[in-house]
Amino acid sequence: MVEMVTVSSWRELDEAINEAGRSAGALPAHSTLVFRGLARSTYSHVSGLARLKGDYAALEAHLLRNFRKYAHRQAPGPAIWDWLALGQHHGLPTRLLDWTFSPLVALHFATASWPGEDAVLLTVDCAAAHRLLPDPLRACLDTEGALVFTTEMLAKVAADLACFDGLSGGRPFLAFFEPPSLDERVINQSSVLSALSEPTFQLEQWLREHSGLARAWLIPAGVKTEIRQRLDQANITERVLLPGLGGLADWLRRYYSPCDIESGTDDGGASMAGRRNHVSG
Repeated sequence: MVEMVTVSSWRELDEAINEAGRSAGALPAHSTLVFRGLARSTYSHVSGLARLKGDYAALEAHLLRNFRKYAHRQAPGPAIWDWLALGQHHGLPTRLLDWTFSPLVALHFATASWPGEDAVLLTVDCAAAHRLLPDPLRACLDTEGALVFTTEMLAKVAADLACFDGLSGGRPFLAFFEPPSLDERVINQSSVLSALSEPTFQLEQWLREHSGLARAWLIPAGVKTEIRQRLDQANITERVLLPGLGGLADWLRRYYSPCDIESGTDDGGASMAGRRNHVSG
């Protein structure tokens, strides 16, 4: 996969993130990097859909169809990509992965649980990844002058997942898009989603085939504690990133039992689903 560099302090990690941004060739205010945080170094970047095991790819259409049928009281938008984002937001198993434009948000999810275990921060240059897209998708981004897609932009080129997958020509590609502003959680987390053009093809496979587009840092447990303290001082907490009573309860639980928090949002990125009572990895 990606070569992982072990950091020894908050300052070292902060400098490494800044260097990664400079290497991507963009101004700090216009970073092309997106980030995911894993609370345990043993976790992997596997989609919720793939975690179902078995012939999970065959279940994708059934999951989405029934989600749309029973979620009829909340219609996020007309595009299938709106429904995928809404499903991911509420914990539906999808091919999508959660990311964020903010390294601090990703570090929150890397450090909010499992304090005694090493964590991981991953970043990908989404501009570089998008240069590998099929021509119709690349042209759509160029026309809009955009770094990432919106759901409407994706729908113009690929009305459904079958059309999206059909663009690959047998070579899986990775596309990043911003979800609709479903609630404050999406906005506060600077959320981004990624979709691979083959549901059985996972991010780590894609990264192995495209070296140089990602960087990863291993955060030892001791450094994880230091980073967590820095984030709390900066108010990067559950109260802010998961607005509502659920986020407040998560923050209070962690605050009053900092050495015992082992569950929570461990599946990386800016997890739009917020509180998840299962352990992902």
